[in-house]
Amino acid sequence: MNCRHTDQEKMVTITPLTAAPGHSAVDFETRVDFDRLRAYRLSRARAALDASELGAVLLFDVNNIRYVTGTMIGEWSRDKMTRYALLTRDHEPMVWDFGSAARHHQMYAPWLRPENCRAGMLGLRGAVAPEVGLMRRAVAELSGILADHGVADAPVGIDIVEPPFLFEMQRAGLTVVDAQQVMLDARAVKNPDEIMLLSQAAAMVDGAYQQISEALKPGVRENDIVALANKYLYEQGSDDVEAINAVSGERCNPHPHNFTDRLIRPGDTCFFDIIQSYQGYRTCYYRTLNVGSCTPAQRDAYTRAREWIDAAIELVRPGQTTDVIAKAWPKATDFGFATEMDCFGLQFGHGLGLGLHERPIISRLNSLEHPAEIQEGMVFALETYCPASDGYSAARIEEEVVVTADGARVLTLFPAQELFVANPY
Repeated sequence: MNCRHTDQEKMVTITPLTAAPGHSAVDFETRVDFDRLRAYRLSRARAALDASELGAVLLFDVNNIRYVTGTMIGEWSRDKMTRYALLTRDHEPMVWDFGSAARHHQMYAPWLRPENCRAGMLGLRGAVAPEVGLMRRAVAELSGILADHGVADAPVGIDIVEPPFLFEMQRAGLTVVDAQQVMLDARAVKNPDEIMLLSQAAAMVDGAYQQISEALKPGVRENDIVALANKYLYEQGSDDVEAINAVSGERCNPHPHNFTDRLIRPGDTCFFDIIQSYQGYRTCYYRTLNVGSCTPAQRDAYTRAREWIDAAIELVRPGQTTDVIAKAWPKATDFGFATEMDCFGLQFGHGLGLGLHERPIISRLNSLEHPAEIQEGMVFALETYCPASDGYSAARIEEEVVVTADGARVLTLFPAQELFVANPY
């Protein structure tokens, strides 16, 4: 049976809010306004800081650094823990960056004060031992700035930190608390520029899935599809293809969350998750496709996964709470797992932005007892998973949505209402 998408596909309305224009700057269309984007993000961070008990936030998470300062020097820096930024009440943000990157910011980032772009080096996650004193020197400098800004006696929030740096701050008499909650609150609601960037990122993955659907044939390996998608996305302007899950055949159940060199075979179910970013804004976008043909068991699993995701999308609106959405999904025991922890991430929702997992996080694991309110301007992914009765196939679907006053608008447009059969026999 041919399970290819038909004309009965649900129509998705494209509006200015969910539009995905070209990536170039032009004079005849309104596209992303990066000055407005940076101003909005800084204002959100300031408001969250003002609403907290903190006198300042010290940021090592590169997503938070980018949110507050508008700077990023490449994905290679994400795990080095040597870049950091400081935002204190009533003062402009400061950033310490890797060597000459600070000079580059002084020249090309006029939204930052030149004197607030400084060279910094803390040891590259211990490669330079703490005994050398780089961290001690940095903490002394930060303590002086906090005193100058009048917040030396207030708690300092940190999002992530190396233990030796934390110990130096404590030795300096600073009260250190969590800043990640403050920053995630700030980042939860997106402005139109962020939503447009998220839409553009999703449009890139729409195209990647078209490439995949044409290439998905017996004899192609999972890693071949990963390579194809990486090439296409970087050619389209992706700044980071963070991960691509490519799962096929008997590897579908249980979901392994990775890819291998397995040869794809006739009749296989395959599902993919494309996690990449454009201008820092992420996608998390699953699709399930069959190769050549499909069985009733595969089709039935897909239908159930689709019903679960549609039920969740229907519930999305401002003022709704995440427990209501989580209850639309099956319990762990309903699809072969003992506990919600055992199946976490299979029936799941998560915010998208500069980070892959922002607020809200929606699942039966956390949302039933600790529900959060859905707000207009949030963007998040909803994903479902259903094992097939054949014991090895499974269906996986994910849609990204933006919350509007009228409900959810879907950003992910590659056909998914019915099981798509690639290159049918």
